[in-house]
Amino acid sequence: MRSEEVVNVTNFVERTKMKPSFNSLPSSKADFSRLIAAVSIAAAVAVACTFITAFLNQPPKPFCDATDDPDDSLADYCKPCPANGVCYDGKLTCDHGFREQGNLCVEDGDISRAAKKLSQWVEDRVCGAYAQFLCSGTGKCWVPVDELLDNLDKNRMSDTGNLDKAVYMHTKQKAMETIRSALETRTDNQGIEELKCPELLVSNYKPLGCVVRQWIIKHALLLLPACALIVGCILIACRTYQRHLLSGRAEQLYHEVCDLLEEKPSFSKSINDESEPWVVASSLRDHLLSPKERKDPLLWRKVEELVQEDSRVDQYPKLVKGESKVVWEWQVEGSVGSSGKRKKIAGGAKESMSSSANVLRKIHAGEPPYFARFECLL
Repeated sequence: MRSEEVVNVTNFVERTKMKPSFNSLPSSKADFSRLIAAVSIAAAVAVACTFITAFLNQPPKPFCDATDDPDDSLADYCKPCPANGVCYDGKLTCDHGFREQGNLCVEDGDISRAAKKLSQWVEDRVCGAYAQFLCSGTGKCWVPVDELLDNLDKNRMSDTGNLDKAVYMHTKQKAMETIRSALETRTDNQGIEELKCPELLVSNYKPLGCVVRQWIIKHALLLLPACALIVGCILIACRTYQRHLLSGRAEQLYHEVCDLLEEKPSFSKSINDESEPWVVASSLRDHLLSPKERKDPLLWRKVEELVQEDSRVDQYPKLVKGESKVVWEWQVEGSVGSSGKRKKIAGGAKESMSSSANVLRKIHAGEPPYFARFECLL
């Protein structure tokens, strides 16, 4: 039995070797597609890894020497030498004021700042001289370049003091290129280059007083009528205000005159029955007006006009102490003014009445007004 089993096993193995097994191959189209995709991805990854490895391991190209002709055939072997640089033996050396950045020579930031300050210094001198020439006539319109460069070298700025001579010359050259593009240039008969500040730029260098003076001269034809109009408006406003004050003061004096004239009859009866009920107009004027107000005849004239328009007051000429004078007399008894006074007295306002009585007493006694007595003391 055992020998037969061994023979059967041996025969089975031999048949297996001779006939291939179809179970290891894809049995459907989906399995076959997945197999093709996996093989493609593996092949792509292998190719990419090979390309990246070759690129990273590739040695950098040297720079083409400056003596070599710039030919397309050399592009596969060396890199072209950039501007502002010198290439020798495959290496790049940038000029003064430039630094190497990748395959280029870029300008140094310190050099740019120094050149900007140098150009600003030159611009200030040229525009300042032209502004002085326009304002006072003592400056220069055109400034020689040689003079500016000499002053620039003598007064070497602190910002450029740490630069060596070669870098400073490059910085100065760059600054002059900027200046020539910003200012006006010309060459005189002797071949000397000169600079001038543009008209739009020189206005920034003029003093404020010069700008104002030139603006006034330029617009004089418009300013004269405008100033005359403004002065006229101010004068009209002042006169209107003075008239308003004058009218207010005249009304106040008119009411005081009415109060005094209304109180005169009762005051005369209390002192002497034979006393006249009228009051001399000039005496009222001297007692009511201050010395400053007496210098303005228009004020008392307005008071007289108000008195003339009042039907309660009668005015007529009277011979007083041998002189003809105009007197005023109150013609109405128990008028609205009297009732108003009684209400004021009842309300406690007796000071105005007492002051009116004092004025009447002084006029009756012939005493000079307070202001006149004060002037006599002085």
